[in-house]
Amino acid sequence: MPSLPRIPSVILLALALAAPLLRADPTPTVVDLWPDLAPGEKGDIGEEKDMTKPTDGKPGGKSVIRLGNVSQPSLTIYAPPADKANGAAVVVCPGGAYSILAWDLEGTEVCEWLNSVGVTGVLLKYRVPKRAGLEKHTAALQDVQRAIGIVRSRAAEWHLNATRIGVLGFSAGGHLAAAASNNFETRMYPRVDAADDVSCRPDFAVLIYPAYLTLKDQGDKIAPELAITTQTPPTFIAMAEDDPVRVENALFYALALKNAKVPCELHVYPTGGHGYGLRPNGQAVTTWPQRAGEWMDARGLLKAP
Repeated sequence: MPSLPRIPSVILLALALAAPLLRADPTPTVVDLWPDLAPGEKGDIGEEKDMTKPTDGKPGGKSVIRLGNVSQPSLTIYAPPADKANGAAVVVCPGGAYSILAWDLEGTEVCEWLNSVGVTGVLLKYRVPKRAGLEKHTAALQDVQRAIGIVRSRAAEWHLNATRIGVLGFSAGGHLAAAASNNFETRMYPRVDAADDVSCRPDFAVLIYPAYLTLKDQGDKIAPELAITTQTPPTFIAMAEDDPVRVENALFYALALKNAKVPCELHVYPTGGHGYGLRPNGQAVTTWPQRAGEWMDARGLLKAP
């Protein structure tokens, strides 16, 4: 019987490395957040577009998509390779001062990292800029509450563990993640469908260089919309001491969590500034994804289903 031809080892290795990619769905799923117009929307915000100007900074030497005029919120589901998926999911809230969304820097690139540790990334396109006559976060909080409810209600369909649904946010998105962590008993909008019948409480939260958590002119009192209780979810926080947004946001929020006996892990780095996302900038602060991954793993969030 003739022997089969030998396949070079380099080809076998390439096939092995490519296998997870071949098994993953290369096209993320996009889901509209609201079946019709979002609450209070009138369709007068203007065209959704990238607001980046030539003079804007380039973190890590790369440009940033600064998405503005968002009036039709959505979720983009980034699923990890099936052989790596652990059932956890994270709703990702990009920052942008409630004016724009740093779409790739603090969104798509973050979902790719989450996939690398087996977590489904759920990128939230929430409404910006802030709506006239409302608090800066009101429309966005409605969107993130709705988002968490949708993800939890479709957990079986998306092969998720309904008790491992977290939220992660940067800067203003960090404030939004904190707001979601402390406003879940009552929706900020009238019921739409069955997705609003399940809990919108995140099971855990990750806040990266969060903004607006404290009131500077009131001795860094915790912002009134962040009423921390024992039911606030376990939280991971990372920030640089020289962040112009002020590291006190992270310090005082972490202390309030401790006083409420809410598990919290806080990482404060001496330098690093603000708005780096996951892009290396030569500072230790950009190692936060490793620390956050270790924290999630230690809490059992990355265990195989």
